[in-house]
Amino acid sequence: MESAWTVGLTMRIGCNIVGLMRRRQFLRFAFGAAGMPLLAQKGPTPIEESDFGNAKLCHRLDAKSITDDDLRFLRQIGLKWVRLEFGEGEITLDALRAAQQRFAQAGIRIYSGVHYAYRSRRVQLGEPGRDQDIETYRGFLRDLGKLEIPIASYDFHPANTYTTKMVEHRGYTAREFDLDDFRNTVEKRQFDREYSADDIWANYTYFLKAVLPAAEEAGVKLALHPDDPPVAKMNGVAKLFTHYDGYRRAEEIAGGSRSWGLTFCVGTWSEGGDRMGKDVFEMIRDFGGRGKIFEVHFRNVTGPLPHFVETFPDDGYMDMYRVMKTLRKARFNGAVEPDHVPQLAGDSGLLRAGTAYCIAYMRALLRRANEEAG
Repeated sequence: MESAWTVGLTMRIGCNIVGLMRRRQFLRFAFGAAGMPLLAQKGPTPIEESDFGNAKLCHRLDAKSITDDDLRFLRQIGLKWVRLEFGEGEITLDALRAAQQRFAQAGIRIYSGVHYAYRSRRVQLGEPGRDQDIETYRGFLRDLGKLEIPIASYDFHPANTYTTKMVEHRGYTAREFDLDDFRNTVEKRQFDREYSADDIWANYTYFLKAVLPAAEEAGVKLALHPDDPPVAKMNGVAKLFTHYDGYRRAEEIAGGSRSWGLTFCVGTWSEGGDRMGKDVFEMIRDFGGRGKIFEVHFRNVTGPLPHFVETFPDDGYMDMYRVMKTLRKARFNGAVEPDHVPQLAGDSGLLRAGTAYCIAYMRALLRRANEEAG
């Protein structure tokens, strides 16, 4: 039998051990594992858009008009990705490489490239000489592949009218489209005859069958923009990508190729409202869930047709945070970029104030969506 002295000593030792453990637990709580005070300790590092598997904040730029000062500004706002639009002229591999190196010096990578050879009247209306323009575009795709630029963005809506006037909304300058104004005062037949949906489908099919093999060989993905605005016929020419069914038919023409997918314009789809066959979120879950959305234009509008004004992302009827969160839940890891940036006071050229406004807002949404979506 243990003596009273032994039992007392054992109890005192036990109490000291428990007290020490409690003090250690308190110190770990108060100062953190790294020995830093709790209030100064940072939480999890935010996932940045440069990280593998995350969405990439990007911006659309005219490759020929960007100044060195513009590049400095883009670096200042933390932009790491751009989509470069090269226009219609000849774009050599050396010119592409020079642009890539110039942006790289500012810490910026080219995510997608645009060459308007695909927009030629000969290609989109099926006129003689289209094979020459198609070969120019095929060469552009091959050059993108050589430089490991992953995406080529394009559209297919000849005779399109994007805007009926510029207006002030919340004090900034933005594009407006009014269907009645378009039909009554703007619309006119631009060509010597009208073109049906069958005509344009035939031309799109011819174009895609010609360029898709070049894209596949180059390792480049073709990202198709919807028709903006989603009106079935404009200026005497039918439009195809104004509805979910149009995209599904185009996907069938592509034969399941991994090189075919979408530039999904949230603004355009929002313009169509409940007439689009699937809403913005259903489109993201469908095409995005299958890895078929390569690029996203992150734009808001005041409401669906017949009238809308293009707005900053926080100023329209679409819930853009829900859009960003849905993209991340679909594991979207392509580029998200402002589209048709409105003009703030003093803005010109690159529209720096408006661009900074959009990118900052989008970055905040992306970080929050990453936290919620995991």
